[in-house]
Amino acid sequence: MSLTVQTPPRPVVPAAPPAAWRRLWAPVERTMTTPWRFVVMMVLVTVAGLGLDAVVGIEGQIVLSVCTWLILLAACVPLSPEVRAQVAVVVMVATCAEVIGSIIWGVYEYRLGNLPLFVPAGHGLVYLAGLSISRTAWALRRPRLLVGIAIVGAVGWALIGLSGVLGRVDVAGAIGVAVLVVFLLKGRAPTVYAGVFLFVAFLEIYGTAVGTWRWAAEIPGLGVADGNPPSGAAAGYVFFDIAALALAPHLLRAWRAAGRRLGLVRAAPASAPAEA
Repeated sequence: MSLTVQTPPRPVVPAAPPAAWRRLWAPVERTMTTPWRFVVMMVLVTVAGLGLDAVVGIEGQIVLSVCTWLILLAACVPLSPEVRAQVAVVVMVATCAEVIGSIIWGVYEYRLGNLPLFVPAGHGLVYLAGLSISRTAWALRRPRLLVGIAIVGAVGWALIGLSGVLGRVDVAGAIGVAVLVVFLLKGRAPTVYAGVFLFVAFLEIYGTAVGTWRWAAEIPGLGVADGNPPSGAAAGYVFFDIAALALAPHLLRAWRAAGRRLGLVRAAPASAPAEA
């Protein structure tokens, strides 16, 4: 009786991406993975995106939101799982803060009275921009100088805001700056906080100047005078960063555990027992 030996099927190897796609993706990947390039890109994207949002209706805002989310997804492709988890935490925590601060509390209001869908993705990009600033060659060589610039800038802005020369007496901003300075001096990742402050300062000044959002003259229910923008706005972003650094490892473990339960991620094989 003859036996028929069946050749096991060869594993399916994913086809390599077309050369044309690799050529198109290469400059995008360089931009996303080179800190100074990413910061420059984010400045340009912010100027263009918020400038357009100031003049378009809800339909245009939806288009801008789709573009913002696509940029965030592209920026996350080359990241490590740990940083992706940090970005996810920032987006979730910041979105909750936006709903409370803008929609429910009314501390600030967006131009169309809604919460634009590009805002959650924008928070993730702001976090990556601050992280990228802290990872530039200049910042890596001079971390203390970067933190010092952030402290001087924040304190100087707070003092100017308290003077009222910007059109408002900014008490709430000064309180936020005091909190920010504590984290810049004693926090877990001061260079990241410093990078976030620098980018948020640009973002807030530009965003309020073109009218994308506007801060209330006083914090509702508290009567504390607030600036437009307040000097301490970056303090809120620092709390997002703290949440990202603290919660991202837990999110990543939960994601991997869920993947193993669904069979999407294989558990590491157990080691063979030692022979007696």
